[in-house]
Amino acid sequence: MPTMLPTEFAGAVPVDGYGPGFFRVGGVVHHGAVIVTAEGVQPWGGLEDRAALLALAGRVDVLFLGMGADIAFPPRALTAALEEAGVMVEPMNSPSAARSYNVTLSEGRRVACALVPL
Repeated sequence: MPTMLPTEFAGAVPVDGYGPGFFRVGGVVHHGAVIVTAEGVQPWGGLEDRAALLALAGRVDVLFLGMGADIAFPPRALTAALEEAGVMVEPMNSPSAARSYNVTLSEGRRVACALVPL
């Protein structure tokens, strides 16, 4: 299981590991897809669960969208709806999304990641 490098998060919740079917966030293992913000982690229904992502509007500026083991393009309607709501979407594979989230979070920025498991 890969472990993320520790960084100073000033009370925010980092993604600190991942493996087949799970993510470790703030030291707690979560199975399945998740949304992670500075405040915590919640289960996510995947790309079809647009409402959970749109609920991030006004709370985050950037959403790192982890598409699983490989990079894939999310549905254009999803990214358009998020961008219209003021959330910039950066799709990538889930390990890269978790690392990008941690780095951006450590800078004190308003960020979230939505991660599809490996």
